[in-house]
Amino acid sequence: MLQFVSCRDRRMSVIPSDAPADTVKFRLEKTAISRVPRAAFFYLSELQYLWLTYNTINAIHPSSFVNLKVLRELRLDGNLLSAFPWEALRDMPRLRSLSLHNNRLSSLPAQSSLFLPHVTYLDLSSNRLTTLPSELLDLWLPLPRQSEEPTLRRVLGLHDNPWLCDCQISVLTTLSKFPGSPVFLTDQLLSCSMPDKQLGVSFSQTDPSQCMRPSVQPLATKVTSPLGSNVILRCDGTGHPTPTITWTKVSVYNTVMQESPRVGSRWSIISLNGISYKDAGEYRCQAQNMAGKAEAYIRLKVVGFFAAPQTIKNPFAQNTKQTPAIISISNPPKKTEKTEKANSVTFKKRLLLKKSKIGDKD
Repeated sequence: MLQFVSCRDRRMSVIPSDAPADTVKFRLEKTAISRVPRAAFFYLSELQYLWLTYNTINAIHPSSFVNLKVLRELRLDGNLLSAFPWEALRDMPRLRSLSLHNNRLSSLPAQSSLFLPHVTYLDLSSNRLTTLPSELLDLWLPLPRQSEEPTLRRVLGLHDNPWLCDCQISVLTTLSKFPGSPVFLTDQLLSCSMPDKQLGVSFSQTDPSQCMRPSVQPLATKVTSPLGSNVILRCDGTGHPTPTITWTKVSVYNTVMQESPRVGSRWSIISLNGISYKDAGEYRCQAQNMAGKAEAYIRLKVVGFFAAPQTIKNPFAQNTKQTPAIISISNPPKKTEKTEKANSVTFKKRLLLKKSKIGDKD
């Protein structure tokens, strides 16, 4: 039989440590607990559901959830949290549901997305959030890639926050309405609190043409070029606002240029001069704007080879170490005893012939 523990005592100010070790669901609700200390549930290694709802919790230690390796659901609704230790999610590898509803969160750090890849239900509603980092948008609306595992479908609660009416939230709400979208919002009626001219305006009434997630297209995805040649790689990006384009695998010796011929469009090139084998490989161009980012890859192959010069040792360096001489001409034929004798006979014959000619003249 599954073990269930529930505590509802307004006089309780610390987390009890005497719950049965085989507890599967632990619920602490409407207590005076204000902080969750380090390793608070270490002895509950079989815990799958942890509800710490409607207390007065304002601080959570980053190591509060150590040893909760099978925990699937964590609820912290109705507390006083202005920050959450996202790195603590590493101690809960099977966590799928996280609720931070009705707290005091005013921002989310960009690194929070690093700890949320397996969470499929995230409730951030009724907080003080004004915007979301682009890294979270990339997590919830991932870029299409070949040979990638199926995208997780995520349920998000974002309502009742004072959102800044920007492209981040606008793109998210728009794409969440499409069939097959990886994101489902628990409440589609999100409204703007900023800027003032859009106060109370629903996101559904904003102009979607002003917010378009970027796309990027390389001029060629595979390039083959001879060793020592000059190569130009190009990517074209589109989106609203006009995206910027960045490259990876670029050294200080490469020239990078980009230009926006019109609003919503930008191109960028890398100039590689006198390429060598180290320039071969995969180059990534990434287009990014407030609405998200997209990336494309170009593979450069370098063909050809250098003629290796012949090396010989200095024949006069017998007792000392010398740097080998570098030559690029063929070696002269070696002299042998037979060739030396032949050369001597030939020389004598020529000398006698010359004398006889002089005698004839006399």
